[in-house]
Amino acid sequence: MSNSNTDILPPTDFSGATEDASFADILSTFEREHSESPGETLHGTIVSVGPENILIDIGRKTEGSLSLAKWKETQPDDPKVGATLPVTYNGRDEEGYYALSTIKVDRPKDWSGLESAFAEKRIIGGVVVEQVKGGFRVDVGMRAFMPASRSGVREADDMPKLVGQEIQCRITKLDTEKEDIVVDRRVVLEEQQAVLREQAFAGLREGSVVCGRVRSLMDFGAFVELAPNVDGLLHVVDMSYARVGKAADLVRIGDELEVKILKIDPATRKIALGTKQLQEDPWTVAARTFKVGDRVNGTVSRLADFGAFVELLPGVDGLIHLSELSWDKRVRKPGDLLKIGERVDAVILQVNPADRRIGLGYKQMLGDPWEKISEKFPIGATFEGPITNLTQFGAFVDMGDGIEGMIHISDVTNEKRLDHPKDKLAKGQTVKALVLEIDKERRRVRLGMKQLEPTTIDHYIAEHKIGEKVSGRLMDLHGTRAKVELGEGVVGLCQMKASAQKPVSAEPAKSSDVGSLSAMLSARWKQGGDVGNSPETVKTGQILSFRIAHFDPAKRLIELELA
Repeated sequence: MSNSNTDILPPTDFSGATEDASFADILSTFEREHSESPGETLHGTIVSVGPENILIDIGRKTEGSLSLAKWKETQPDDPKVGATLPVTYNGRDEEGYYALSTIKVDRPKDWSGLESAFAEKRIIGGVVVEQVKGGFRVDVGMRAFMPASRSGVREADDMPKLVGQEIQCRITKLDTEKEDIVVDRRVVLEEQQAVLREQAFAGLREGSVVCGRVRSLMDFGAFVELAPNVDGLLHVVDMSYARVGKAADLVRIGDELEVKILKIDPATRKIALGTKQLQEDPWTVAARTFKVGDRVNGTVSRLADFGAFVELLPGVDGLIHLSELSWDKRVRKPGDLLKIGERVDAVILQVNPADRRIGLGYKQMLGDPWEKISEKFPIGATFEGPITNLTQFGAFVDMGDGIEGMIHISDVTNEKRLDHPKDKLAKGQTVKALVLEIDKERRRVRLGMKQLEPTTIDHYIAEHKIGEKVSGRLMDLHGTRAKVELGEGVVGLCQMKASAQKPVSAEPAKSSDVGSLSAMLSARWKQGGDVGNSPETVKTGQILSFRIAHFDPAKRLIELELA
């Protein structure tokens, strides 16, 4: 069998030769087509890029073919049609194309060449001949062994695909006597990848926008391949202005993304990426969208001790402070009223885009109970409610809707002077009180309890009837109106007759007469009776007979007339 090149190459196509072409021209064309030997360097131009191979015009009737995978192993950029580059001729492939590689690597032709390459740790070329136990046989000018672990192939199923390929390797063992040669392809690939990685890394700039492919996912983010062996981290906080639970919620492995390079750390080779930075800042949108007083609707995103956060737009949360949740002071935490994920209506109280803050009010949507308090609790109205707090100066009573009224210590009881409200009242006790005063501006309600306690006048009115004849002592006389003492703490008013308008001053009573006067008045109060009402003799201090003309229990008023 002949070993000439014409035995392994397809016959040259001479169909384009003209009749005038000389044999010398045809011979020249043939020699030019077949003059290159494997390992020689040519210059070519990329004419097309396919999914697996790149076709390169090397100035021959047949184009050369370069594996796209081989290209990516040695080149930092994607191949582009029209680009020129040096290539190494490695014979023909199964389809008849010239088999090319991008790096020219010498293949030693004798032992001295192998020894030189081993001593200098130089990269040499070789062809994988066959797969054997534990590795491969490689032709590097001599037969060499390449362990499977040093082949650079990760998956066992991909091992057979390496047979027949032109590879680059380094001699790691050379025993001349035993003709034992061991080569390593993996170390060469790692060095080439390191160079490509360094070149790609050096070409990246902070702030630039690049395209990448999601290579792997973690809960905290996605690793995006920007170039062969160059990854950046797209953290979940930089994926979207909206809150993201985990990276898988937004992206998947294999997704092509446009990302912005946020930071490059030359020391650690770490690259931080972002996608939300390519979108409009939602707070810019919020600044032109929301105004104080607007009613908005949002979702409760999280709860804190001091309030509830409500998402109004993706990436824009407003805060309902604890004090704005309810008119009721008894709300101790936001969770008492709201739940995460709940849709709520609120009023915008404050907008501050510079500080990224929006203040919201929740209780304002419920209406201010103080606006209608006078209708619900008019002055003089009574109600019952529990005591919420006791202080040195009084007791606070729950009136509902978050309103508390205060009973001053002086308005608790008529029985005795109190040192502290707790002497008479207890927290949680339900009491009946009278509305004495309402101050809407200061949001205060004054209440009283003693005003509801029965007095001696109340008892007197309950024990007597209109028209009944009673005795009383004339206390004061102004014109025709006189004040009459009917009993201890009981005073009535009497319309006197015209003839009695000029009272005669009473002489000071002797001390011995005071006792007899009280006893007599007491007897008259109990028995009634005619004391004798002569207009000429009426004077202050005098005991007279009267008739009850009218009662007003609400005002504690007793109207009298002379009997």
